[in-house]
Amino acid sequence: MTLEFSVVIEKDEEGYFVASVPALRGCHTQAKSLDVLMKRIREAIELCLEVQEPVTSEFIGIQRVSVTV
Repeated sequence: MTLEFSVVIEKDEEGYFVASVPALRGCHTQAKSLDVLMKRIREAIELCLEVQEPVTSEFIGIQRVSVTV
């Protein structure tokens, strides 16, 4: 069986790529390159699926919001 997940990828201030899977609580990883990141997030997803069921949700998108402080 093949499952498909939305993965959120960000780049932190130190240059690391950080990936998280909203449908799997606590499922995240980081790497210096996108190639390594994608390998690691696949591994993380497989491990998370061993201990939890994914939350049913539909990824809609990302919206930037400006706030004056």
